[in-house]
Amino acid sequence: MIYLKTDEEIELLRESNLIVARTLAEVGKYIQPGVTTKYLDQIGEDYIRSCGAVPSFLNYSGYPASLCISINDVVVHGIPSVNQVLKDGDIVSVDCGAYKNGFHGDSTYTFRVGDVDEKVVSLLRTTKEALYLGIEQAVEGHRLGDIGHAIQTHCQKRGYTVVREMVGHGVGRHLHEEPEVCNFGKRGSGPMLKSGMGLAIEPMINMGHRHIVIERDGWTTRTADRKPSAHFEHTVAVRKGKADILSSFDYIQEVLGDRFI
Repeated sequence: MIYLKTDEEIELLRESNLIVARTLAEVGKYIQPGVTTKYLDQIGEDYIRSCGAVPSFLNYSGYPASLCISINDVVVHGIPSVNQVLKDGDIVSVDCGAYKNGFHGDSTYTFRVGDVDEKVVSLLRTTKEALYLGIEQAVEGHRLGDIGHAIQTHCQKRGYTVVREMVGHGVGRHLHEEPEVCNFGKRGSGPMLKSGMGLAIEPMINMGHRHIVIERDGWTTRTADRKPSAHFEHTVAVRKGKADILSSFDYIQEVLGDRFI
């Protein structure tokens, strides 16, 4: 069942999502060569709790950390570790969720570590552009497939591929709600979008083939060909005329300055 949120509930959603936004910015301050992903996870958890929220991901279906931190060819669900050290030239996506006042926030940003190959930077830029093109379709009266079509078309035109197995989702009182929000699809297909729907739109785009593999830990998801993957995510509320973006990259931009994608 798809739950429509009231205006009051959307503002609670916004509060949780802005905590996520500020958490990502706080983590971004420490992203540099030599830092472990476990350290970044602790920074994130501490900040979320300092805001009076709790990490949405911690213990979710047994997930053992507060952030998903995915490096280079890891598409999603990278588990932070003291043995995983960032290196110059890496890209690292940080996926964060926070729960407060009965609602979840969910957002992802892919950061650069040091000097990153320009071809990989182009992948990041294209993925972020695709996110906003998808968001443009998240308005009342459109169809769910319009979001995926916009994302898929933009990325494939530039020679990239769209991960099919991992998708966006509804978000609200539960971290994952209906509907699934695919990053591919046909224009005019799928459920009708209605004002009050809360959606996490999150393109996961590969430089190489679209196929993925899941490692033995049951979480870490890599590209099958070990080529880089990028991931950006916003939570939005469907509205008439224009989607309302409830999360934000503005705080990250303040931290990164000219390194902001």
